[in-house]
Amino acid sequence: MTAEAILKVDRLTKTYATAAGPLTVLHEVSFALEAGGTCAVVGPSGSGKTTLLGLCAGLDRPSGGSVQLAGREIGGLDEDGRARVRNESVGFVFQNFQLVPTLTALENVLVPLELRGETGREPEATALLERVGLGARLDHYPVKLSGGEQQRVALARAFINRPRILFCDEPTGNLDGDTAHAMTDLIFGLNRERGTTLVLVTHDLDLARRTQRILRLRSGAVVADEKT
Repeated sequence: MTAEAILKVDRLTKTYATAAGPLTVLHEVSFALEAGGTCAVVGPSGSGKTTLLGLCAGLDRPSGGSVQLAGREIGGLDEDGRARVRNESVGFVFQNFQLVPTLTALENVLVPLELRGETGREPEATALLERVGLGARLDHYPVKLSGGEQQRVALARAFINRPRILFCDEPTGNLDGDTAHAMTDLIFGLNRERGTTLVLVTHDLDLARRTQRILRLRSGAVVADEKT
């Protein structure tokens, strides 16, 4: 598995300086995930789930240990270097959508391509929005979309870069039951169709059980690594 791992985490540690002294929120976490695999990270609030996701995606730098993403050690890269790796290999879906309010659904999906200086991909962006059921809402601004529709725009945006790995932080946390179920079907459908590796942070154990593997965190450490 090691040779084919798209994500390798070794003794990953994150410590913050606080007024009361150093606070370690992640302590020597290690795991590897093969390309195309699916993994859920679960645990109580404050267990380090979102911190782990951010370090794996290169949004932050570790205090110790290493992260190898798509064959590159990213912990030692500067912000520009990590941004390049993210733009080349990573997609994100966040709980709060993070859409640009002044852009239409279609324009929001195209943002990552514009950051890469790519043009002419509107047909692909349109096709992705159609794939997530928003073909009739291309010109709508986020304020005119429901929470579920905004999350589907975010999912289409995450896939426009054809990412090798998709990180989802509570992707259904702000959605009602039916909408959340539809969103998870889309995420796993795109995972199968495109072979995209999937890492989910979630409080929803039913969602976690749809992945091939569950990492359980408590107080910043892995307390269980289960195959489903």
